Amino acid sequence: MSFKIIQNIFLAIKIVMALMLGLTFNAYAEKGDLKKYLTTISADKLFVNADGYGALVGDGLVAPVLRKGETIGYVFLNTDFVSAIGYSGKPITVMIGLDKNGLIAGAKLVKHSEPIILAGIPEKKIIDFIAGYQNIDILNLAKEKGGEPPPVDIVSGATVTIMVIDDTIKRASVRAARILGLGGLTTEIQTQKATKSLILGQEENLDWQTLLGDGSIRRLELTNALVNQTFAEQGNIKAIARPEEGADDDIFIDLYVASLAVPTIAKSLLGKWEYINFQKKIKEGQQAFIVMGNGHYSFRGSGYVRGGIFDRVQVVQDEEAFRFNDHGYKNLGRVMAEGAPEFKEVALFYTPKGAIFNPADDWQIQLLVQRSIGALEKVFVAYDLNYQLPRKYVKVTQPTSQTIEEEDDEAVNALWMKMWQIKSVDVVILSSAIILLTILFFVQNQVVKYRALTDRLRLAFLIFTLFYIGYYAQAQLSVVNIFVFANALLSGFRWEFFLMEPMIFILWCSVAASLLFWGRGAYCGWLCPFGALQELVNKIAKYFKVPQIVVPWWLHERLWPLKYMIFLALFGLSLYSLNIAEQMAEIEPFKTAIILKFMRGWPYVLFVIVILGTGLFIERFYCRYLCPLGAALAIPGKLAMFNWLERYRNCGDPCHICAQNCMVQAIDPKGDINPNECLHCLSCQQTYFDEKVCPVMIHKLSKGGKKEAKGIEEEKMVRKSRRLNQEREIED
Repeated sequence: MSFKIIQNIFLAIKIVMALMLGLTFNAYAEKGDLKKYLTTISADKLFVNADGYGALVGDGLVAPVLRKGETIGYVFLNTDFVSAIGYSGKPITVMIGLDKNGLIAGAKLVKHSEPIILAGIPEKKIIDFIAGYQNIDILNLAKEKGGEPPPVDIVSGATVTIMVIDDTIKRASVRAARILGLGGLTTEIQTQKATKSLILGQEENLDWQTLLGDGSIRRLELTNALVNQTFAEQGNIKAIARPEEGADDDIFIDLYVASLAVPTIAKSLLGKWEYINFQKKIKEGQQAFIVMGNGHYSFRGSGYVRGGIFDRVQVVQDEEAFRFNDHGYKNLGRVMAEGAPEFKEVALFYTPKGAIFNPADDWQIQLLVQRSIGALEKVFVAYDLNYQLPRKYVKVTQPTSQTIEEEDDEAVNALWMKMWQIKSVDVVILSSAIILLTILFFVQNQVVKYRALTDRLRLAFLIFTLFYIGYYAQAQLSVVNIFVFANALLSGFRWEFFLMEPMIFILWCSVAASLLFWGRGAYCGWLCPFGALQELVNKIAKYFKVPQIVVPWWLHERLWPLKYMIFLALFGLSLYSLNIAEQMAEIEPFKTAIILKFMRGWPYVLFVIVILGTGLFIERFYCRYLCPLGAALAIPGKLAMFNWLERYRNCGDPCHICAQNCMVQAIDPKGDINPNECLHCLSCQQTYFDEKVCPVMIHKLSKGGKKEAKGIEEEKMVRKSRRLNQEREIED
């Protein structure tokens, strides 16, 4: 499913909810709050020895900072210049101080609603992070487009919050600098870059001189004298002492390069047959180049023989650069264009996997020249050969005007895409695990027949969930996510902000799909890190023979509604105050046990220990009776369209083996499985197909005349079933 489809789905949901509730959306914070904060935050908090503020300027969005009556800088709020919506769906407001030279004098967090900070990450860590922006050069950022990483380490567990803060501090500061005219910046309307695309045209055969004359082929010629002079300008005495051998006017390298993106250029240089092979090999979206050289310096070198990388040449376009490798290289004997000279080296290169390159835009091929100055020591100089396709092959689309809202959308999209790139490996691993789990559920009837295999698969998945999804990726879902989403539908939180946490987003998408197939069991039973922690701890307890408590059915069915009442109370509270609801959601031990790895105050840790301690005796105690997230997932889980759990009519009457073995007592005395409580652990399905345990299976085998010993087993199992029924009646 493409992100465009996802966007449309979210948009449709938001519109429907808006129509139902009669509400409107507002994704941006109210502007003009600066005056309110000036009364609570003194100027010396951002500027050393500042003694006050001057009258507001810039339409009331900027306040001058004064020292002895003179303006030494300016303060403003990020939310007054850009959208600073955090993961909570509410703005993260930061007051920023900018001096007259375009340097950030200081920044201070003044307001936020981020759940991970309200209940989890100490706010001081965020404050320390923001303090790291001091002395960042905003004028340089305006030129670099804010592409550099944050100035200090990202706070673990608060990635989205940190990335939003980083992005908005930079963009807001650049906009404020434009309003103030710092460093010659102006308030001219921002425009998009002109876009260039290829005009392929008809295939022609052009001779060498024509290709060289119209710029299809570009040339870089270096003599020994020029190379010696470059090393001399570098100032390295050892390099100067080792000039190139030969006369000054000898050719060091005569380098030619051409892009093969245009069929006419490619066919002219490669010739008919090589061009046919070229068309077969090149992949969609891939680009190719031909590099030709004479002289005593090789552009290929020998590095590709040892490591597979051509380390003497690289292609540079804007901020992107890549080198060629031996998988995308072919040695050509000669250039086939009519009139082409003989070359010592001719190479056909293809762009490597993952390279970003637009052949219609300007680019450079960079030649790295090395000189040995010792046994193992070398120095380098670089020469650029600029390349641009002839105009007849390039179509230029003129830029259009861009509003602030469009620029904000563009920045937010770039931000979440960056997050997906950073976590691309994690995305692949998690997606693969979910696909594997889905396959397991679809073929469960075949897998559960092998009890040992099923048990090992489940144990391995629980370990993966706890240590990879939980402790490593910190992708523990929370009821707070539901509150944030509900609040987003009411306040205009855009779908892009959900995408800024790839792992959480993928898990929620899998939950949404699995609710229609298997109810809440797919997530709660297999993908919840805290649930996995509880089950693994209980398995250890059972291994050491810790006695297990079977909660009487009459008490059990009166306790499980507790989690629904907790969820409804928290949800109602979130509609009144999301901040308070997030704090009350501490009834979830997830942040303490998983996100913060028990590194919290003793009351939180004690609460988790009590939960896990109880789980030693009552398996999945928290999941059964207290988890508001489980309750929230169980409600839409009633919409599940399929029933994957097989039952016999004898289940519950007289047999209760599955019910006795169910780890969360999701099977009632009548033998029916409650889908709201079932964690889809497949234990009952193992029994269902077990020829040595299930009385029905034993009876079928006996009735069919298979092995007389089965009849003995049947009698034993029937007696066992009756005994279990009697025990249950006594308990009830």
